[in-house]
Amino acid sequence: MSPPAEDELAQRLARIEGRLDALETTGAAPSAPASGDDPYWALNQLRDLADSPGAVLFTGLVDLPTGEHYEWQQGVPAEGVLESDWSLQAPALAALAHPARVRILQEVLRGTRSAADLQALDDIGSTGRLYHHVRQLVAAGWLRTEGRARYSVPPQRVIPLLVIIACTAS
Repeated sequence: MSPPAEDELAQRLARIEGRLDALETTGAAPSAPASGDDPYWALNQLRDLADSPGAVLFTGLVDLPTGEHYEWQQGVPAEGVLESDWSLQAPALAALAHPARVRILQEVLRGTRSAADLQALDDIGSTGRLYHHVRQLVAAGWLRTEGRARYSVPPQRVIPLLVIIACTAS
């Protein structure tokens, strides 16, 4: 390996380690600032970093009504996504395929965290229905239990959830 390639590899490894450290400490990956001159700065950086014929990047920055702040970015080689077994993602997607479940997630992100408060929502149904929906969301990784009958969206799922919702909006 030539010295420039070693330097490039070392820089790349340092960036990856920085992102990993950010994930482990805050649940968020650092994001690059946008350049006023380049509206496609993220796409161009992805293009520079991509080792394959293409890649997919999603990123976000959000302050929730609860005061929580999340930053997240993830890039994956397009070939890996295209060649993977998509059926493995079916349970996570299926968990989102019910109006009551997406409403529960929306309300949890807005700050409604207790089972009692979620139960009070008009369109959730009985306590049994609430727990059925919550179990589906927990099993798929969209919710996690915090204490007794309190729920939150895991930090690493906040931005991906918002990306999915934004991508499906007409």
